Amino acid sequence: MTNPEHTRLRVLYPDMFGFARGKYIPLAAATGEVSYSIAIFGVGYDRALIPAPGAEVLEGLGDFRAIYNPEEARDCWQEGTGVVIADLFQNGEPLAISPRHGLARAVDDLEAVGLRARVGIELEAYVLQPDGNGGWEPWDTPGSYCYGTGPLVDPVGLLDEIMAAAESTGIGLETIASEYDTPQFEVTIEHQEPLEAIDNTFLLKLLCREVAARHGLLWTFLGRPFGDRGGNGLHVNVSFQNDAGEHLLHDPQAADGLSALAHHGIGGMLEHHEALTALCAPTVNAYKRLIPGQLSGYWANWGYDHRAVAIRVPSDRGAGTRLESRVPDGAANPYVANAAILQATLLGVRNETSPPPHEEGDGLETANTERCAPENLSLALDALEADSALVEAVGSGLVANFVAMKREEWRRFCQAVTDWELNEYLTYH
Repeated sequence: MTNPEHTRLRVLYPDMFGFARGKYIPLAAATGEVSYSIAIFGVGYDRALIPAPGAEVLEGLGDFRAIYNPEEARDCWQEGTGVVIADLFQNGEPLAISPRHGLARAVDDLEAVGLRARVGIELEAYVLQPDGNGGWEPWDTPGSYCYGTGPLVDPVGLLDEIMAAAESTGIGLETIASEYDTPQFEVTIEHQEPLEAIDNTFLLKLLCREVAARHGLLWTFLGRPFGDRGGNGLHVNVSFQNDAGEHLLHDPQAADGLSALAHHGIGGMLEHHEALTALCAPTVNAYKRLIPGQLSGYWANWGYDHRAVAIRVPSDRGAGTRLESRVPDGAANPYVANAAILQATLLGVRNETSPPPHEEGDGLETANTERCAPENLSLALDALEADSALVEAVGSGLVANFVAMKREEWRRFCQAVTDWELNEYLTYH
């Protein structure tokens, strides 16, 4: 029910990049429906219009409608404001290129075969401060260390504010602490139904960035913002139940405690590893994290409680049995990444795909496979387009829009002159 203290609603939805697009609407004017230009799905990082399929950039830039329920608004971290996530429609039908619709479709496909998914999310991020020259540098936290809490790792109480804001917004946090590198932090969200979990992830990412901005800081989920430190992962923990609430990944009779369904799910994710990479690591920068030795899911491998593999199976069994994909990074659209992971898992279950042997090496210097993430975003997009089964499962319209937007991103990167090039070559040629 709408909080009587709300004077306005913040109606949000994710675009293809995962940006929180939306509008403020006075509560008295909240009808449950608001229009936007469909061309927003053709706007690049540089705000140039890209004629991506479905964006209607060359077809008149028409409208779509965001449908929301004012009664479902939750407290925002802004005073007097309710926040609600809308579903997107065009001509009375769900918008095919909507990332949230893509995740809803994956949930429906799983439930059609009796699988009720649950998802838990782990998010890593760095906090930056102004460098005095118009840029950003790592936040000064000289007493920080891994798994730290309190003023030594958080001198201004940033984590305290995030926890309080998340609680008031109804986001189910499990933990928050400093990570291995400084000033890096990890926030984990409790296992929930996929749409609920990813709605909370979407809101939490925005909340963290806006709370940090109040302090003049930049909270970034970018895959690898610093070459001398580790990257930021978005780890996706997946489990399944049936309609009776029984956990389906656990088999107490199996030597490893995993059911055949668990093994088939692992097989599906690994079979589509290269194509999944594009949807889970969708920036040029992401491929600075997806390299050997980064604990990032570079290799197409899996292992028991092994952090240097693409799919980790934690040691918990029973209700805690889960498959953890370590491929996505923090800049991924969480709706798109989770839709892709769930659909790849379902393909493995349907096809009874057997996974390769589990990783027994260190996964850092050696691995039991030669298959790995593509070298760059362009090659990952090639792999995605070649994987017709995954494209069809995720949604051909959504993938076509995604690929077109990312092809333009890659083109601009290839044409840009970088400081590295100037530093490397200028004085010699």
